[in-house]
Amino acid sequence: MVTRAYQHPLNSSAVPVGAPLLEVDSVSLRFGGVVALREVSLSVAQGDIHAVIGPNGAGKSSLLNCISGLYHPQDGAITLHTGEDGRSHALTSLPPHRIARLGVARSFQNIELFHGLTVLENLMLGRHIHMRKNVLASLLWFGPARRQELEQRPLVEEVIDLLALQPYRHKPVGALAYGIQKRVELGRALCIQPSLLLLDEPMAGMNSEEKEDMARYILDVNELAGVSVVLIEHDMAVVMDVSNRVSVLDFGRLIADGTPETVKADPAVVEAYLGAEEH
Repeated sequence: MVTRAYQHPLNSSAVPVGAPLLEVDSVSLRFGGVVALREVSLSVAQGDIHAVIGPNGAGKSSLLNCISGLYHPQDGAITLHTGEDGRSHALTSLPPHRIARLGVARSFQNIELFHGLTVLENLMLGRHIHMRKNVLASLLWFGPARRQELEQRPLVEEVIDLLALQPYRHKPVGALAYGIQKRVELGRALCIQPSLLLLDEPMAGMNSEEKEDMARYILDVNELAGVSVVLIEHDMAVVMDVSNRVSVLDFGRLIADGTPETVKADPAVVEAYLGAEEH
């Protein structure tokens, strides 16, 4: 049953829970003679954690790059629904900053933070698309720019509380442990106030304890803030624990799509991703 959108300051979506938020329809992406994605179709429901898995080189990051506007597919359509009244936006030809303004945020495999800035300063950068004053005025921090930054602080404080970043707020990011830096990157993406959060291997390089912490924070972002998540992750135990739905890519093709239990038992997935059973 479709219910109304989850109301939370960090969730900008007005799409009812369970309704389609993002629709990828027959998307193909080519680099010269190399086909990265071949007629990929999937739908992400509002309120879900939707995992995209597959072997290295399967096209997972390419798919996220198409959704976020870093790549523009040659064929197909990507549609983001933004309102309860059916408002929608075609993303395939939009630049990344326009897509971010529509409520799509992402993290990357490699940490892309400003290591010389504090945690608080990095999180405030996530609010830049909501600020009207130019960068120079913000750096000088006077008059309207100062008031504008103060207006953005309450939402940043929500993120700090949600991700338990209070002890690190005034510390330079470069001085923090790797797992904390990944949490700050998650927080900066969340500060955009997204309707859809794209996470590209947020647990890469982490030990088991750090992975457990990150999985818990992703669940909190989804369950407490109501933010929908598309997650690329290689750790199958994490995928099966946190996801509502799983799509599997192999050589740029979608080979399976369904609940974690269904996908885990699919022979094509076992062969392509988990490895064929030896006899």
